[in-house]
Amino acid sequence: MSEPGHEQRLDSSSAMAASKRVSLEPAPRMPAAGWRFFSNARAAQEGLAMTRMMFGSGRLTGLLSVMTVGAALSLGIGAALAGENNVTEDQIIHALAPAKKAPLTRGLSFAPQTSDDPAQAAAETKLISNVRGRTTRSLSASEREEIANMAKDKPNIDLEITFNYNSADISAKSLPSVQALGRALTSADLKGSTFIVAGHTDAAGGDAYNQDLSERRADSIKHYLMQNYGIAASDLVTVGYGKSKLKDPSQPLAEVNRRVQVVNMENKTTASK
Repeated sequence: MSEPGHEQRLDSSSAMAASKRVSLEPAPRMPAAGWRFFSNARAAQEGLAMTRMMFGSGRLTGLLSVMTVGAALSLGIGAALAGENNVTEDQIIHALAPAKKAPLTRGLSFAPQTSDDPAQAAAETKLISNVRGRTTRSLSASEREEIANMAKDKPNIDLEITFNYNSADISAKSLPSVQALGRALTSADLKGSTFIVAGHTDAAGGDAYNQDLSERRADSIKHYLMQNYGIAASDLVTVGYGKSKLKDPSQPLAEVNRRVQVVNMENKTTASK
């Protein structure tokens, strides 16, 4: 029979032994990421304290505010520049949609409208029928000029579409504009019309080189629209003008001259698709 308090003494001894064992066991190590976190946090605190010593709390707050606003502005400007040359589907539709003819009112004048001259309309229809389905390179110089003259009074838009150097491959940054064009030409407002897709270059290089390059680039746009948006080949008349029709003749090498012009001929012979 054990003495009174013996079990209590044993329990106390066991507890002391257990505590010694626990104290002898190594403490769990903090992960390396944790040490880096605390190290970086401490360094940041030290840097902030030193900056406060140099500038004072008031100046530091102002400095941080200026830095924050500057970063936000730079991000905004960068985003705007990245997409400033890309147009939207709505912008293309607005530019290419036939103008609604307002009823003539005595004493008021309106902007020039498409001629209703039956002879002119018949000539336009004949020309479009003649060039529809033809390859770009098969068009003669006189046919190209006829198309250009006919397109002057038609709804049109200039797209600054860039291509890879010395090729007809559409650049990645211009792809959104070409896709917007595809959506616009297949919209309810424009579907069924015949469109001219005209390629233009700047004045760098010879005439023959630029003529060939403008034709290949016009063809590239046409093939992309056909393959990705199901637009019929007969609805897209491609023509190349090389460097013969600069948009800004005062700056012949300017990027604005390297463009693709799209013209709505309003000849809905292929409607009901």
